[in-house]
Amino acid sequence: MTAPVAPEADWDKAPGLLDGAKELTLGPRECNLAYWFTSVAQGTLRDRGETGHHVNAVVPDFMKEPGPLREALILEFGFRALSEEIATRILGRYVTIAPGIPEMEFYATQLIDEARHARVFRNHLVELGQPADTLVEDIADMAADYRRRVLEPVLAFTEEIVNTQSDFPGGVAVFAIVIEGVLAPAAELSERKWTPLSPATGEISRGTAIDEIRHLTVASTILRDYVAEHPEYKPRLLEILRAGARLWDEVPDREFVLPREELFQKGMIEHADKIGDYELWPGVRMLDTTPVQRYDMAEQWTDEMAEARMAYMGLPVEVLAGQESQE
Repeated sequence: MTAPVAPEADWDKAPGLLDGAKELTLGPRECNLAYWFTSVAQGTLRDRGETGHHVNAVVPDFMKEPGPLREALILEFGFRALSEEIATRILGRYVTIAPGIPEMEFYATQLIDEARHARVFRNHLVELGQPADTLVEDIADMAADYRRRVLEPVLAFTEEIVNTQSDFPGGVAVFAIVIEGVLAPAAELSERKWTPLSPATGEISRGTAIDEIRHLTVASTILRDYVAEHPEYKPRLLEILRAGARLWDEVPDREFVLPREELFQKGMIEHADKIGDYELWPGVRMLDTTPVQRYDMAEQWTDEMAEARMAYMGLPVEVLAGQESQE
């Protein structure tokens, strides 16, 4: 008898990333190894384990042809593949310093999730026609500046907390609230904008978003419970969040996102007939959006999600904007 799949991990029943991250409550005791093997491996990934998309969800031929749309997707998934690879490597330390079995098991599953994300993003580039033999090297070359200017400062900040200080709750806060909390809305945008153009690309983004819901909500529960049990840690947690927010204000993420959104814009217009009246968000046709509007909407989603998760943890959301009074 097959174990039931949890609704939030079910391909057809799971909410979108934004709604799930804002509304669901999950903890490490529910999202353990058994949960991952049944609800994730046999639920979310059923028939999608190898490529991240169903065999019937194909990459259209026009997406494989040289042009701005293909170039935009190569840049986006190439950068995301590298980001997920770096995330996988640092998560090994989270498993090591986890204070209990539930936390250890959860972060062991998140490590596998992130490694899978990196793999499906990389391999999707092969589906677009990129050479498989030099794929890793090509991504490294393509994203070298992004790695140096965006990823490495964030990695150094995280390593200081989890490697040097062995601060588990601090590491949870950095990874979930700062790193994934900022990147998740961009993942939501990715799923929405590629779905009408490439079924395979949309499914890959859908599957990774389902995982991110779990990562964000479980981490929020870990932090909520830790602060409740150790109220003396709250000032330390708030300072980590302040520092993380300052870091994201300093790294030039926009400088890398907008050029690929400009490419997407050109490609979207070239293939307007395939998009039609599809709405990127309620009441707004994707064809009527601009690169800056899409970027700004992702930032708005970031703020909405942060407000919900911080409220759940009993923390002031203003800390992420550096606006709260210093006590």
